[in-house]
Amino acid sequence: MSDLLTSAAGSAYLVAAVLFILTLAGLSKQETSRRGIVFGVTGMAVALAATISLAVRDAWGQPGWALGLGLMVVAVIVGASIGLWRARVVQMTGMPELIALLHSFVGLAAVLVGWNGHLTHPELPGALEGVHSAEVFIGVFIGAVTFTGSIVAFLKLSARISSKPLALPGKNVLNVLALVAFVALTVWYVVTPTLGLLIAVTILALALGLHLVASIGGGDMPVVVSMLNSYSGWAAAAAGFLLNNDLLIVTGALVGSSGAYLSYIMCKAMNRSFLSVIAGGFGIEAPRASGEEEQGEHTEITAEQTAELLSGASSVVITPGYGMAVAQAQYPVADLVQRLRAQGVTVRFGIHPVAGRLPGHMNVLLAEARVPYDIVLEMDEINDELADTDVVLVIGANDTVNPAAAEDPASPIAGMPVLRVWEARNVVVFKRSMASGYAGVQNPLFFRDNARMLFGDARQAVDDILRFL
Repeated sequence: MSDLLTSAAGSAYLVAAVLFILTLAGLSKQETSRRGIVFGVTGMAVALAATISLAVRDAWGQPGWALGLGLMVVAVIVGASIGLWRARVVQMTGMPELIALLHSFVGLAAVLVGWNGHLTHPELPGALEGVHSAEVFIGVFIGAVTFTGSIVAFLKLSARISSKPLALPGKNVLNVLALVAFVALTVWYVVTPTLGLLIAVTILALALGLHLVASIGGGDMPVVVSMLNSYSGWAAAAAGFLLNNDLLIVTGALVGSSGAYLSYIMCKAMNRSFLSVIAGGFGIEAPRASGEEEQGEHTEITAEQTAELLSGASSVVITPGYGMAVAQAQYPVADLVQRLRAQGVTVRFGIHPVAGRLPGHMNVLLAEARVPYDIVLEMDEINDELADTDVVLVIGANDTVNPAAAEDPASPIAGMPVLRVWEARNVVVFKRSMASGYAGVQNPLFFRDNARMLFGDARQAVDDILRFL
């Protein structure tokens, strides 16, 4: 009976792993994203059922087995309840920081599993004892870095602390010394696995995770969220080795590798060095100015004038940013698109790879408002057509449409590919004020001759335009 259950659990793990792979494939396109989520939920349910079955079998009849199983059931119920509650109440604007916080839980779990592996494990032959010690040490290190790094990312994304990068003297040297110390401590621990060394590496990793993410500025936070996702995957894989759980190893490797690849793609989109970002802003200078100073005279426009401009246009491009998410303006924007298309205006969206504070953030918002997928285009697909566009509406975006990235070599975001909205005949920028964006860099687009500023809440502004149309 025991062998049959083991075989069934192994088969369930295989099915779950395939479902997780199908999840990644489904999430790669908007049209199949719902199907991908269903695959993921199903795979997790299968994996959880198989794991609980094995846990019950192993604990049955052991001293204190009833208490242990009872605690496991309570943990599952409490965790599921919190997860369902947060998923139901979280706003899309709060999704980036929620994901960062969830990453911290994975890191903390890896630390706890590693400590358990040190405190309670069966006697092993000499060679295997060394392998086990290395697994414990590396798992704790990755988990602790993920834990504190994710906490700092959560605090930055939720504006509980400043998004400006921390620039300690010799910060790069500190990071390198921390990694060297980790390697030395790992060798020492494999030779002599003591509790003191485990405490030392835990403190070292917690400090390193904090410093790495604190040293990264707001403009690079979308990459940080993606990279922490990768870290959490590797932390889960490390826990899988300690727990001898094949599915956890496979799942962790999938999350780790896909997160790393996504981070690499985003770094290319931002003209950032992949190694520089994941090394805590290595070689990246912080902005040299506050970003609040104006660089010319801006021209304001009213909702009624914007409606007149749109009425006379034949082509319109909308470039959304985090400000659209904050104002929850995606719904009136979808109504505006429908109204303009009904009048024969060609309307499309231009989405920057790091628009918002989470990869795909704007795509999800627009899908939520039922904007047709076929008019939502990526930056590379729309950029060459902006020069032939009558009106561009920049709704809550800043850094992703900043011409300084393309024209000012001294700018902190120099070289970052951006949507070249300033090439259009007319640009209307929806903003609450003239303040700089999340990266802390002023935008000279606001002072261009073909640009107009529409101040106020984005949702209210779009509603007003609809009324005048």
